[in-house]
Amino acid sequence: MPHELTDAEKFFFQNNGYLVLENFLEPPHLETLRRALAESIEIRREREEKGLPQTGMTHIHGEKSTRIFYILGDHPAFLELLDWQPMLSYVTGLLNKMPHHHASDAIVEHGSDLMERPMGWHIDGHDEGYRNLRPIPFLQLKVGYYLTDMTEGGQGNLWLIPGSHTAMYDPSHEDLRYPYEYPGALEVCAPPGSAILFHNAVWHSAGIFTKPEGRREMLYYAYEHPWMIASQEHWGYPKDFYNKELSPEQRKFFHGFVFDPPEQRWG
Repeated sequence: MPHELTDAEKFFFQNNGYLVLENFLEPPHLETLRRALAESIEIRREREEKGLPQTGMTHIHGEKSTRIFYILGDHPAFLELLDWQPMLSYVTGLLNKMPHHHASDAIVEHGSDLMERPMGWHIDGHDEGYRNLRPIPFLQLKVGYYLTDMTEGGQGNLWLIPGSHTAMYDPSHEDLRYPYEYPGALEVCAPPGSAILFHNAVWHSAGIFTKPEGRREMLYYAYEHPWMIASQEHWGYPKDFYNKELSPEQRKFFHGFVFDPPEQRWG
C-alpha cells in the first residue's frame, strides 16, 4: 500500500514535534537492511581497529555496540533509503518540496555493553542547536527506522519530550536524568520496521538499558532545506560516489558543488 502524509498526521507533527509510523517497513525490506547493517558494522569495526581510512566516523562502544556515520556509501540498501518513495511523501510534506540530505548514521547497541550509560538529552543542529533563534525554526527533519523489536522499553529506546520544539528555554538536565519521572517525557516503543520522525528542536535522548539482553538497531537519516549547507557529509564522500553511484533523482538531494564538474543548480 502506498504511504501518503495525511492532514491528521501533519497536524499531530506540527503540534507535538514528532510522528511514529508503525510497521512502515515490510519484513523482507527489514531483513535486507539488517543484513546490510551487520555487514557494514563488521567492516567498519575492522577498519577502525586497524586505523584504516573511512568515509565517516566509527564509534565503538564495547564488544558489540557500534555507531557509524556517513552510511550512504556502505551498502546499496542504505543509499536506496535516501529517496525511498514511501518516506518522501512525509519528508516533502513536512519539511520542503525540494529536501536535501543532511546526514546519515546507523546504531547497533547491546545492553551488555551499555548498562551504565546515562541519558544524553539534546536537540539537533549546528550553532548549539540553533539556540540563538527562539522559537527554534524547523530546519531539519530526522527520520529513524527501527530494525529491531522495540515494543518493550529499557532497550536504549528513543526518548523525547512532545511539544518541546516550541519551548523558549532549555529544560533542566538535572531533572531529565530520571526520564520516567519527568512530566510528559515519552519512551518511543514500537515494533520492528517502524519509523520515527521528529523536529530538530525536540528534546530527545537514547534511553537507558535496564537489562543486558536489551538490543537496539536503528538507521537515521536527516533532511534539511535546499538552501542550507549544514553538514560535512555533503563533501565527505569521494567524487566517484557522487558521479557514478547516485541516480538522477538522488543527485537532487545534494548541492551541485559536490559533483565533478560542478552542477549549476538552484539549492
